[in-house]
Amino acid sequence: MATPYAGTGRRKCAVARVTLKPGNGMILINRRPYEEYFPRDAWKHQVRQPLEATSLMGRYDVSVNVAGGGLSGQAGAVRHGIARALLEVNATLRPKLKSDGLLTRDPRAKERKKYGQKGARARFQFSKR
Repeated sequence: MATPYAGTGRRKCAVARVTLKPGNGMILINRRPYEEYFPRDAWKHQVRQPLEATSLMGRYDVSVNVAGGGLSGQAGAVRHGIARALLEVNATLRPKLKSDGLLTRDPRAKERKKYGQKGARARFQFSKR
């Protein structure tokens, strides 16, 4: 049996541990099919993106454990993890994955709420009189 390839993806507060092994293209996220786990088409597309970009859709079975954050962050983490695992499969895929921006960890996260304010940037309403 072939050794599984691993990759870790992160986005917002979500962390995805991805394993790839040669197979027929089954994608399982937390032991559920990805179509069932991610109800929105945009999230499903995000999960498939690295495999479609490298024309490897249907060649590897993908198994993912993802935790933390919401579904949007988890979809981004899975995408990042699959891209990093594909690099272990074949390092020559790097230029294609990099040009599509799939290897970059998206640094955007929720800004913390500040004291004396309603939120991160929003203030309480000021009354002159």
